[in-house]
Amino acid sequence: MLDKINRMKELTEVLNRAARVYYQGQDEIMSNREYDRLYDELLALEKESSVVLAGSPTQRVGYEVLSELPKERHLSQMLSLDKTKDAAQLAEWLGEQEGLLSWKLDGLTVVLTYENGELVKAVTRGNGQIGEVITNNARVFQNIPLKIPCKGQVVLRGEAIIPYSEFLRINKELPEEEQYKNPRNLCSGSVRQLNNEITAKRNVKFFAFALVTAEGVDFHNSQEQKYFFLKEQGFDVVEYERVTAENVEDAVSRFSGKIVSNDFPSDGLVLLFDNISYGESLGSTSKFPRNAIAFKWADEVAQTTLREIEWSASRTGLINPVAIFDPVELEGTTVSRASVHNLSIVKQLELGLGDTIQVYKANMIIPQIAENLTRSGNLEIAKVCPVCQKPAKIHNDNGVEVLFCENRQCLAKKLKSISLFVSRDAMNIDGMSEATIEKLLAKGLIHQLGDLFRIQQHKEEIVSMEGFGERSYEKLVEAVEAAKKTTPARFLYSLGIPNIGASNAKLICKAFGQDFERVRQATEEELVEVDGVGSVIAKAFTAFFEDEENREVIDDLLSVITLEKEAESSAGIMEGIQFVITGSVHHFANRNEVKALIESRGGKVTGTVTGKTDYLINNDSTSNSSKNKKARELNIPVITEEEFIEKFQ
Repeated sequence: MLDKINRMKELTEVLNRAARVYYQGQDEIMSNREYDRLYDELLALEKESSVVLAGSPTQRVGYEVLSELPKERHLSQMLSLDKTKDAAQLAEWLGEQEGLLSWKLDGLTVVLTYENGELVKAVTRGNGQIGEVITNNARVFQNIPLKIPCKGQVVLRGEAIIPYSEFLRINKELPEEEQYKNPRNLCSGSVRQLNNEITAKRNVKFFAFALVTAEGVDFHNSQEQKYFFLKEQGFDVVEYERVTAENVEDAVSRFSGKIVSNDFPSDGLVLLFDNISYGESLGSTSKFPRNAIAFKWADEVAQTTLREIEWSASRTGLINPVAIFDPVELEGTTVSRASVHNLSIVKQLELGLGDTIQVYKANMIIPQIAENLTRSGNLEIAKVCPVCQKPAKIHNDNGVEVLFCENRQCLAKKLKSISLFVSRDAMNIDGMSEATIEKLLAKGLIHQLGDLFRIQQHKEEIVSMEGFGERSYEKLVEAVEAAKKTTPARFLYSLGIPNIGASNAKLICKAFGQDFERVRQATEEELVEVDGVGSVIAKAFTAFFEDEENREVIDDLLSVITLEKEAESSAGIMEGIQFVITGSVHHFANRNEVKALIESRGGKVTGTVTGKTDYLINNDSTSNSSKNKKARELNIPVITEEEFIEKFQ
């Protein structure tokens, strides 16, 4: 008995820690499958021993309220659902009754209250008893009605979600340290903001799944009638099918076929008795209502052999283990790799090369390791970062062991600077997107900037990368070869020196005769003589070239690229003329291209109209924009793009 209680204490601690990360954090310490397995083990021990420990996750519903939002107690406790992974059990559970089978959306449950047709309150599920008041945030959900036709009190529940497409878009816009692991965590973070301007930008959607109260409305004892009512009030209702015991398994199959193409996250289905009175007559347990049951996908599991652990460096410094195994078919696709997330999971699974493992797709989408059947535990943890080759250290992050690169100069942490290096105004490596750079870094194919020009040495690895093939590789190599010849100004700008933009780089290179050796040896005194370069820029410039690591990077780059002086034909036609460009352009790719042309011919481009401005280029020359007004006040000509081309041809 004591052994059982000790095991229960251990499971409670592990599961509660995992749940805190699941609901509050941006990472995971175990797979959903592993969580369910440990949860079921704890539940079985509680039944066997008749002991339930304080804090047991079997007694908790939802996350604990931790934010600074106002709190409110629900009128009735919001319970979670009992679950099954066997579709045949759904038929048995339904019996002679008819039911409604719908998606179990994976977001944040919210309770909405309307009075006299207006939204007056929105509260999150919280821990099932106390939630957070998020009324201001709910008002900016993308598809929520602020007013409804029904004037009596209406209370309903639904799921706030963020689609996969929005999740990908938003994560790209967030600083790396704020990026989210999955749409569920992003939704939770978006809905529970103190500033609803942030919520509004996240395009949160709301899908109603339960009507609690609607004063004065007769639903003829049917849950489906409640759904019809909610639709009439303007709500998007979760997709559902009306089912019986005879066809519920077919309906489950139809739902499962849609998962791969769905843009919204779901973690199963919900089956609800349509007969309201019958469902209510069944009552509930302390944790589960008896009028509904959740169906979790019975994951398709395949057995394979673990061949390699790829250590993938990220921009945050984390070095993530990725399992590489013999290809297997899962849910209609071929799978050969799966993230293991962190060292804690590596140790839990006792992974070793050559082990026989079982793999599956979590929620039928994300490849995961379900179990390690041989558990050799012989895996050697990486001792160095795969990108910079500097020592890798094990950190303990809230009880989770992670591998970390502590080198601040690690190239993997400089994704933004590499993106600048390859950008159009810099080295102009066409097709070298941020996503491609991340893949090359993760595979350890880039250790310094010069390695970008040596990628042809890694054809086999690149061709096998996700989204790549023979043709993609060839196009990338062609772009790299084309970029090997560049101008001193482009090269200088590409280095990412503080405050040295494309314009300043051209001015500096021009001042030193486009001789890069003279540029890199320039003193502060020489630099401040260049138009547009002050003492602050000059100090940063010289400090950059005095740094030994920077010098090594530059020398390596100069060993693989060729600098060619920029042609100065037509130079002087705009010498001493100062322009401001505003609005859209039609004859050039963008305003930067106009700027480049002007500067190549001796002109100067600034962002503000002043007394020194000679021309304002604006295709809408008659508009009342602030720049047009300022130009007219100062008697500065406002010319269109066509007039500019004609005048300075």
